[in-house]
Amino acid sequence: MQKESTFAHHYEDGINKSEYWRYTLEDALNIIAKLPAIAAAIYRIRYDKGELIQPDPDMRLTDDFVHMLGLEASGEEFLKLMKLFLVAHSDHEGGNVSSFTSAIVNSALSDLYYSISAGFNGLAGPLHGLANQEALKWVLDVMKKYNGTPSKEQITELVNETLASGQVIPGYGHAVLRVVDPRFEAFYQFGTLHCPEDPVFKTVIHTFEVVPEILKSIPKIQNPWPNVDAVTGSLLHHYGLREFSYYTVIFALSRSIGLASQAVMNRALGTPIVRPKSVTTSWLKSQVIK
Repeated sequence: MQKESTFAHHYEDGINKSEYWRYTLEDALNIIAKLPAIAAAIYRIRYDKGELIQPDPDMRLTDDFVHMLGLEASGEEFLKLMKLFLVAHSDHEGGNVSSFTSAIVNSALSDLYYSISAGFNGLAGPLHGLANQEALKWVLDVMKKYNGTPSKEQITELVNETLASGQVIPGYGHAVLRVVDPRFEAFYQFGTLHCPEDPVFKTVIHTFEVVPEILKSIPKIQNPWPNVDAVTGSLLHHYGLREFSYYTVIFALSRSIGLASQAVMNRALGTPIVRPKSVTTSWLKSQVIK
């Protein structure tokens, strides 16, 4: 799609810096408008869901996305979940791989198609956009081990064994946050309202009631609280979206809104190219040899 970049065409023709934001905004609107259909096509082609479903110009973005997925029959609750998902994952300031990568590439005046695709490549990493899949897999493995929703006592036993073996509990801890992720709270409340008896979500509840207290007892752990990835997979699973590898595509669709918005602001503010600081060997020696 990069050949369609309005910014790239106008930059080649020569434009004033004060106009950079305007054509970045054009690219942003075009990208955000087209990505739901692309993401839905990926779902239907990759998982053999049948013919592509054409967009409905009278629908809002999320409604149309669910329509093109072919999941309208999942009901109003699933639509509400998708709206929450696309809003909650859209922006995450600049301190994460996808946002930071996109901002760096865009700071070189690479157009938004290049910039967002770079951010998506970072999002595909297991430590970033794949995290909710891994958290859900852990929950399902726990349920398989105990033949259903485990008790809090069983989860306590398993968590202690997991930590003793040097492994982590997927979905717990965050590099920046030192409180319960507010996005986790929003999805947790959604699940409590709409599917409190779902066995997978109940396992998430029991885990939340147990894990933080265990992690608090470990001095080196600074954040014992769950992040958003600890809960989102269980809700997607509840509504029948069980193609786990697709979860990151939905994440990318959401994150594109934040990446595009940040790029428009950065071009409007005239932020310079990102140039990481370099240091000399002498400086490095001075830091380690006292």
